[in-house]
Amino acid sequence: MAVHQPNILLVYTGGTIGMMKDPETGALKSFDFKNLLNNIPELKLLDCHIETISFDEPIDSSNMNVSYWVNIAEIIETHYNEFDGFVVLHGSDTMSYTASAISFMFENLSKPIIFTGSQLPIGDLRTDAKENLITSIQMASLQKGGKPVIREVGLYFEYKLYRGNRTTKINAEHFEAFASMNYPHLAESGVHLKVQHDDLFKPNLRRKLVVHKQFDTDIILIKLFPGISQSLLAPLFELSHIKGIVIETYGAGNTTTAVWLVDLLKQTIKRGIPIVNVTQCAGGSVQMGQYETSTQLKAIGVISGKDITTEAALAKMMFMLGENVASKTFKTIFETALRGEMS
Repeated sequence: MAVHQPNILLVYTGGTIGMMKDPETGALKSFDFKNLLNNIPELKLLDCHIETISFDEPIDSSNMNVSYWVNIAEIIETHYNEFDGFVVLHGSDTMSYTASAISFMFENLSKPIIFTGSQLPIGDLRTDAKENLITSIQMASLQKGGKPVIREVGLYFEYKLYRGNRTTKINAEHFEAFASMNYPHLAESGVHLKVQHDDLFKPNLRRKLVVHKQFDTDIILIKLFPGISQSLLAPLFELSHIKGIVIETYGAGNTTTAVWLVDLLKQTIKRGIPIVNVTQCAGGSVQMGQYETSTQLKAIGVISGKDITTEAALAKMMFMLGENVASKTFKTIFETALRGEMS
């Protein structure tokens, strides 16, 4: 009996991974992804069937926005039934934001969507692109009893597969560009591929896939710092079309106890604008009420981001606002893990 070869769809959005150096000028330019197999003959050794789709105009990930997220989601949605797994090639700068957003867009996902990229172009002698690409495809091809092993949005970089909505880019020049500070990696590539089965997301397989495409971007992110000024902050909070605010606070969710700030937050929440508290620390969790400096925040109804990343908090807020979640249930839903984005 012939064993089913997984079908993998490779989606190229742009980024360093898909660049080739012009041998004459040394300039980087996108290469034709149809020629991928010629550029990486090792892909022929993989036990799967690979097809490729590229954005008509590949973009630098610094230009990533909601319409491109919808574009990626629609490519996957259109081909969802034909393929067993998806690998999205994406620039590393905003990859954590996109991986977070796609995780919220795909409700009841039962197949892998793995994001990867590289720090050096695929044509470079010392490139990290080949290993990242080959192993991402292998991760997306993993099956047990004819069903995918990974059923969530992952991000693979430098020998580790992470949950996409738990990652942050931490380094602009090392190959080890990403970290997942508050959640263990899902798999590791060494001599063998080691999957941490207990840490994988376990979706409800009886439910049908739903793809959400509405995001509301009328939100702001504010990072607190010692000496932050009331005269600058107040007008931001009072903008008429603002729909949500994420504040990056100190340590376990602490802010200055200055009366003006607490009042500002309180008045904003009264206007029905959700405010989410996330920590500036790379790892750890918001625990409002642990210190006196966050007790008032809890009392006025600030939402706890717990151990969510800033990237996932922003994506989740845009997603929930796009879904028109009622203000009376917003806090409860935000503080609930929807796609494994918080503990």
